[in-house]
Amino acid sequence: MKTEINRADVEFREQVRTWLEENRPREPRPHNDFAAERAYDCAWQRRQYDGGWAGIGWPLEYGGRGLSLLRQLIWFEEYARAKCPPPIDACWLGLNHAGPTLIALGTEQQKKKHLPAVLRGDEVWCQGFSEPNAGSDLASIRTRGVIDGDYLVVTGQKTWTSFAHLSDYQELLVRTDPSTSRHTGLTWIIGDMHAPGVTVRPIRSLTGAYHNCEVFYDEVRIPLVNVVGEINRGWSVAMATLGFERGTAGFGESNELAVLLDELIDHARTTADDNGRPLIANEAIARDLGQAKAEVQALQALNRLTISRAEGGGPPGAEGSIVRLFMSELEKSVGRLAMEILGVRGLNRLDHDKWTHYYLFSFCQTIAGGTSEIQRNIIGERLLGLPR
Repeated sequence: MKTEINRADVEFREQVRTWLEENRPREPRPHNDFAAERAYDCAWQRRQYDGGWAGIGWPLEYGGRGLSLLRQLIWFEEYARAKCPPPIDACWLGLNHAGPTLIALGTEQQKKKHLPAVLRGDEVWCQGFSEPNAGSDLASIRTRGVIDGDYLVVTGQKTWTSFAHLSDYQELLVRTDPSTSRHTGLTWIIGDMHAPGVTVRPIRSLTGAYHNCEVFYDEVRIPLVNVVGEINRGWSVAMATLGFERGTAGFGESNELAVLLDELIDHARTTADDNGRPLIANEAIARDLGQAKAEVQALQALNRLTISRAEGGGPPGAEGSIVRLFMSELEKSVGRLAMEILGVRGLNRLDHDKWTHYYLFSFCQTIAGGTSEIQRNIIGERLLGLPR
C-alpha cells in the first residue's frame, strides 16, 4: 500500500489549514430552526465555493477541484482538525450522493441544471430510498411510478429521509413495473420536493433534533427527463449511489471521530475522579481508550487502503462496505465509551451536549446507508464469494 506524501502535498496541507482557519464559521449551527439550519449550511457551502473548495473530488469540467483521493483525505483531516461544522449537513447528500451519481450516470441536461447549483449551495438534496416496509431490504420498495405521457405519476411513502424538510430535490427510487419484484422494475428519478402532492413530516430523533422525515407522494407528476439511467433499471443506479456513500464520502466522518476521540482522551487526562486522581489513571479507562485509539488508527489505515486501490473512473466497488461497517460500529463503541467515562455527568446536556448527542446519534449509524447486517452480506457475497 502506497500513499506517499511529497513536498507538494505538504504545501497543499498548509494551504488547506490556513484557508480553513481563516474562513471556518465561528458561530455554532442553529438547532431545530429549519430555515436557519438550511441558511447556515448553504452559507458555509457558498463560502467554500467562493474560496475554490467546493466539490473537492468532482471533475474539473463539472466545477469541482478534481483533487486526488490523497488530497481529499488531507482536506478532511484538516477540516476535522479545524473543528469546522459537522461534515454531514443539509448540503452533504447533494455533494456526496446526488452530484457524483449525476456525474457518472446523468444526462448532460441534468448535469448542467443541478451540478453548479449543488456546488454553490443553492440546491439541497435528500434521498428517497427507504420505506416503512423497505429499509434494509431496499429491493422490496412499493412506491409506484406510473408513466403518463411525458411524466411519471408517483404515489407512495418514504421514511427516514434525512433533511427532506430542508431540501429542493430528491434522489427518488420508485417501482415502475408492478409485474416484477425485487431488483427489477425500479427507476431512479430526480424528484422535486416542492411539487404538488409532496408532503413532508419531520421526525424528532433521540437527540431532540429533526434530522429525518417521512415523505408522502399523492400523484406527484415528475417529468420523464428526470429519470437517471433507464426506466426499470434503477437498481444499478441506486447501488452506484450507495457505493459513493460507502466509499470516500466517509473520510469526513472518520476524521471527525479521530478528533473527538483525542478530545475524550484529553478529558480523561485533565479530569479527576472522586479520589482526586485523573480518570485515565483508572486501568480500565486507559485500556479502553487505548483500544479505541488503535481502532481509529486502523480505520484511518483502511481509508488509505481505499486510496491506494482506487484506479479512478466509475463508481466505487463493494470494498467500501468494509470501511462503512467498521466505522459505523466504531462510532457506536466510542460513543458508549464516552458515556462510561463521563458517568452521571454525561446526563448533563448543558456541559457535555456534544458527547451526549454523539452517543445518541451513533445508533443510527449502523442503520443509515445499509445496516451492519447488510454490509456484512455485501462483504461476504461480493468480496469473499460466500453463498447467499
